[in-house]
Parts: sequence; structure tokens; C-alpha cells
Amino acid sequence: MDVRYTVGKNEYKRMTTGELRDAFLVDLFEAGTLNLLYCEVERAIVGAAVPTTGPLTLEAGKELAADYFCQRREVGVLNIGGTGTVTVDGTEYAMENLDGLYIGRGSQAVRFASADAAAPAKFYLISYPAHAAYPTTLAKKADANAIRMGTVEDANKRTIYQYIHENGIKSCQLVMGFTVLEPGSVWNTMPCHTHERRTEVYLYFGLDETAKVFHMMGPGDETRHLVVGDGQAVISPMWSIHSGCGTKAYTFCWGMGGENQRFDDMDHIAIADLK
Repeated sequence: MDVRYTVGKNEYKRMTTGELRDAFLVDLFEAGTLNLLYCEVERAIVGAAVPTTGPLTLEAGKELAADYFCQRREVGVLNIGGTGTVTVDGTEYAMENLDGLYIGRGSQAVRFASADAAAPAKFYLISYPAHAAYPTTLAKKADANAIRMGTVEDANKRTIYQYIHENGIKSCQLVMGFTVLEPGSVWNTMPCHTHERRTEVYLYFGLDETAKVFHMMGPGDETRHLVVGDGQAVISPMWSIHSGCGTKAYTFCWGMGGENQRFDDMDHIAIADLK
């Protein structure tokens, strides 16, 4: 498990492109490996498991000072690869592409496996501390709360799929889902906003090797950007916008934790006020 420490918005103003990428951009997916990154902000952990020749086990490591990973944590999982299974305390959950899973606090044994090593599952993980236990629950794409938003004229026609949220799968503080942009649409979350009460992580995927997303970050009056490729994630602190524009349509997973679970708890910033 790697560890990354907080960068404040005053430090951010003086950072180079390389320093911004080192602080906020995350590479996670590696064949045959389970990678984790512990972030000081909200004590979030993001990770990825890509099982190939054998299953991969989620372990606490010394960073958590816990007997097992979910002893004091909850986890959201999204499969962005081939078919696979997640086994939680002996119960097996089959997951196809874009299926999700909520793993509740107190779950002791968590294992990831692929149905076909040649086309492995790619399990994205996001975790926050939890003070209450909720049942582990499978989320199928067909059962998600789908919200259609945006217009062709604004190049942001998209569908938001909500999995873990206050009116869906119950959790302590984790909120998670994903958004699919339609062909010809490239903007997400514009007009943009911040979450003063929550920290968010964006995972971008569904991009071919020639495509990129320009992820906009920073306070609304002092923005920067990160150029992001397929399977890369961006940590978005409470003081930062989190908006992106791609060279092609793409999909992204959003996950957040903090003071509340209200999806619409946003501090909006008008386009005219961006700098």
C-alpha cells in the first residue's frame, strides 16, 4: 500500500505540472496485482485488483493497524474489465462489466478472481472508514438508478448510474457510481462545483490509447489541468473542482466520502466565474 499526503490549496498554486501529477494522479491497474493507495484526505483508500492466473486477497497491511481490511472500513467495487467474482466471507458475487459491489464493515475475507485470465476482471476499489455496518450488496447495472442529463448542444449528454447512495445501497459514508458520456459528448460536470464537505476520487476509463481527458482541478478562480489516460484516477480534495473534457467520449467512476451522502450537496461555480 502506497501512502500519499495532503496538498493544500496554497501549496497547489506553486506546483509544476510534474508535481501536480505526483500529488493527485493515480495509476492503479496492473495485471496479476492488487495495488492500493492510502490518501490522508478523509483517509480514503483507492485501489485496483486485476487477477489473472490466480485470485488476489484484500489485506489490511501495517498502514491500517487492523486485523483485516474491513475491520473499520467499507469498500465500493466497480468491475471495468472482464467477468469475475468477488468472494466475501465465503459468499461469491459474480460480477460482469460495470457491475458494482458494496462490502460492509466487518467483512473479514475478501478475494478477487477472474473467469478468464486472458480477459481478466479489473476491479476498481474505493474505501472510507465506517462507524456502522451495512450488508454486503451486489449492484447490477440494470438495477442502478439511471439519471440522464446534458444536451448535445453543450457536448455533455450523459447517463449517471448511481449505486451506493442515500436512496440506493446503504453505506456509512461512501457514495459511488459511474457516468457514461454519449458519442460526441466530451464534457462532464460543467458547470462545475466543489464539495466543501466531501472528498471525491474520479477514475477515468473507456478510452482507447489515442484518447485523453483533460481533468480540470483547483479552486474555481485558479484552475489547472491534468492530462489523464485510460484507467487513471484523480484525487479531488474539498477545495477543488473536478470537471473534465475528453478528446473522445469516455466513462468515469465517481466515489466520495465525508460529512454526508447527499448527491446534490454541491457548491456550484458559474462558468463566467472560472479563471
